[in-house]
Amino acid sequence: MAAAGSNPPDARQPPVAVVGAGIVGVATAIWLQRDGHEVVLIDRGAPGDGASYGNGGVLASCSVVPVTVPGLLAKAPRMVFDPGQPLFVKWAYLPRLLPWLRRYLGHANAGDARRIAAALAPVISDSLTEHEALAAGTGAEKWLKPCDYVFLYRDRTHYLADAFAWDLRRAHGFSWRELDGAALRDHDPALAPDIGFAASLGGHGAITDPGRYVKALAAHFVSRGGRMLTTAVTDFVREDGRIQGVRAGAETIACRAVVVCAGAWSKPLARKLGLKIPLESERGYHVELLDPSVIPRAPCMVAAGKFVMTPMEGRLRLAGIVEFGGLERPPSRAPFDLLVKQAQATLPGLRWAERREWMGHRPAPADSIPIIGEAPRLKGAFLGFGHHHVGLTGGPRTGRLLAQLVSGRTPNLDLAPYAPSRFQ
Repeated sequence: MAAAGSNPPDARQPPVAVVGAGIVGVATAIWLQRDGHEVVLIDRGAPGDGASYGNGGVLASCSVVPVTVPGLLAKAPRMVFDPGQPLFVKWAYLPRLLPWLRRYLGHANAGDARRIAAALAPVISDSLTEHEALAAGTGAEKWLKPCDYVFLYRDRTHYLADAFAWDLRRAHGFSWRELDGAALRDHDPALAPDIGFAASLGGHGAITDPGRYVKALAAHFVSRGGRMLTTAVTDFVREDGRIQGVRAGAETIACRAVVVCAGAWSKPLARKLGLKIPLESERGYHVELLDPSVIPRAPCMVAAGKFVMTPMEGRLRLAGIVEFGGLERPPSRAPFDLLVKQAQATLPGLRWAERREWMGHRPAPADSIPIIGEAPRLKGAFLGFGHHHVGLTGGPRTGRLLAQLVSGRTPNLDLAPYAPSRFQ
């Protein structure tokens, strides 16, 4: 059924093609389908097998603070050469990385950080509600869990050193409980004694199995008549300044619009649409510990290690790390070991029956703001990617915005900060 206030699409027209079956692409496909569109969802792999599978699983609405905060320029060199810090570089990749890195680090100042936070907040700050709306009636609801999101610090001094980030969160309407001493031990007795302070934010959520959650959403899309193709999109068909189709494997698929939601693989596709977007893979890691002997009470961000511990079904997921090394190089060993070492320091006595490891690619634009909108000078071409660390968090809202644009409706949000044309 078409949404209220929209014109139902003509069923005789070609479908809308959505490229990428992560959370952004699947959400876009479902919202388009609910608007009455015929949709074909195309990905070179199975739904939810990329960053949408490997993330920390937290609906981190408060994560409006970019990585590029004031002081990063001074800290980064030391972090790269300290094996105990969550920043790694594949040195052979550095020459290719430098043009993007210069632009990225150029935003490490207070003014840009506030601007980025103001752009992120409308996309992620109501994540749990957006996920509930997306998942309603799909069968995927069972993996959604309302919960607190807890930031762990050594002590109050350590917490106060993050004052800029907490001031940004407060400016965007977030509030939290401060816990220390006996109150913190009562809140979560599993934590190590040297974790002396916590800030606990309510109104958040978690996905207890992100991969299965996205697959369930995709299965619902197919059950409602959506078409899914497992192949790589290599190009687009244009005529008179308008998208007419996509080239997917050996097939050319006629379509009246295309939405590119291919995450870290979106850059070459955007170039085919006439856009040069400074996008890099920020390689992320996770370790899953099956049947852990101890788990935290709620998802936790461990501030000293910049990683997340999330209780999931039968396991504890440790996720984080920033590594720059492009899309092709294999995982590094050190990030996996660092995650486990830090988790053992945070949860004394932590043991497990089995350990699983994953490395994937977060799409990181040079200005840390997602690309959401229509391509300039080419009708029917839309883009939705570049969510950095908050793809799972912002996926449903982004999908809803893209569906509104494809349907010819004006979203109740100024999309200028996310415009694909902003880098041109």
